[in-house]
Amino acid sequence: MTPTPPCDRTRDERFSVGIDLGGTKIEAILLAPDDTVLFRERIPTPRDEGYRAILSAVAAMVGHAIERLGPDEACTVGVGIPGSLDEHTGLVRNANSTCLIGHPLKRDLEQLLDRPVQVRNDADCFTLAECLSGAGQGYGLVFGVIMGTGCGGGIFCNGMVREGPHRISGEWGHYSVDPQGAACYCGNRGCVETLISGSGVENSFQREHGISLSMDRIIEKARAGDPLCRKAFDRFLDDFGRCLGGLISTLDPDAVVLGGGLSNIDEIYTIGVDRVRQYAFHNDLRTPILKNRLGDSAGVFGAAWIGRHGPGCRAAGPS
Repeated sequence: MTPTPPCDRTRDERFSVGIDLGGTKIEAILLAPDDTVLFRERIPTPRDEGYRAILSAVAAMVGHAIERLGPDEACTVGVGIPGSLDEHTGLVRNANSTCLIGHPLKRDLEQLLDRPVQVRNDADCFTLAECLSGAGQGYGLVFGVIMGTGCGGGIFCNGMVREGPHRISGEWGHYSVDPQGAACYCGNRGCVETLISGSGVENSFQREHGISLSMDRIIEKARAGDPLCRKAFDRFLDDFGRCLGGLISTLDPDAVVLGGGLSNIDEIYTIGVDRVRQYAFHNDLRTPILKNRLGDSAGVFGAAWIGRHGPGCRAAGPS
């Protein structure tokens, strides 16, 4: 695969639409050439209606953004997805929104919109945005983590996000750490995603106790002293430390930036970081483990920038 060269975002006069297609929400943004936000929209992901419903929702949101522009204003489109495209077939693979798997999302969107569309992994979009204008600014090698409905990662190095020959760089969520663990949709057992994503913790709690609780509720009850929830929450923090400690031992990044809904859990940055230090292969771990600065919209900015320039953007984004 030919590397994508770095770019200078300050020299492009096109508008850009970014779409962040997540497991629970779809967000759209329209950026002016100077990256001023001109339009934003967010809707729940139609998770139960299948691929065609999601395709239609994404196309409609792009349309809502583009209709704000004049007929002669050029506009690019970038879409971040919880998976990747097979470089030979163009079909979605490795998506935790499993209804996307096996479908030619890029091709279908381009036909519906009658314009080119760039599609990239959502964790890559998040990592790019945070390294250009968020918590990862100024670090040479950054591992970006999304912990939400699923668990993914991206690697930023030498001014660009690495994709890799198989388009799986940073796919930390599907490293199997427990061969006796829960089955993962990817076909393996005990993947990182089954341990430290919201859905992974919820499913584990349901299997173990026969009780259906959301991750938010588990955390709330754990903080209030509920013994079952405290046990589940402590195991989550320990699994976080073990998984991230192992990753740091392998990659030794200059910084780690956390994103996704679970990155808002305060205990991750205290107890969780202590557990990382416990499991990492160094007795004086100094790797900064940082909360994102762009919130849950980091991915949509990254998608817009990748749509406009590809993944090798160097210039600073919005403050």
